[in-house]
Amino acid sequence: MATDRRLARRRLDERFDQLRPLARSPRPHRGWLRAIRDALGMSTTEMAKRMGVIQQRVSQLEQNEVSDRIELGTLRQAADALNCDLVYVLLPRTPLEDAVRKQARRKAGAIVEPVAHHSRLEDQSLTAADTQAQVDELAERLIDHRDLWREPGRNR
Repeated sequence: MATDRRLARRRLDERFDQLRPLARSPRPHRGWLRAIRDALGMSTTEMAKRMGVIQQRVSQLEQNEVSDRIELGTLRQAADALNCDLVYVLLPRTPLEDAVRKQARRKAGAIVEPVAHHSRLEDQSLTAADTQAQVDELAERLIDHRDLWREPGRNR
């Protein structure tokens, strides 16, 4: 199971690497719908006919896109009317493997640090290197644990 998740993360990260250049290309200031419609020389009236809506609805959709209020299904319908494919992707800001490892280290640190603190109070402190080794070891075990993202003290 853990190997499956690691493989899935690796495959997704590879796909995301190909898409990252697209994320650096901003949406046109008037939105994709308007930019494509204008480039095609299509009026709002013609687009409305192709969508089966009234002309004012097209103007509203274009405004909703710019203000991030358009619904995905509606955007897909408008894309069809423009003979376009809608490509929908959530592009992680960092590789998934890095995000999982960071979370595992954070969680491991939150588990190990109170124990290390208690040991220092009892004059049985571990060296910083020993504490770090414990965090590293625990983080490796936590990477694909199903509760990795659950906050401490929270039940399902």
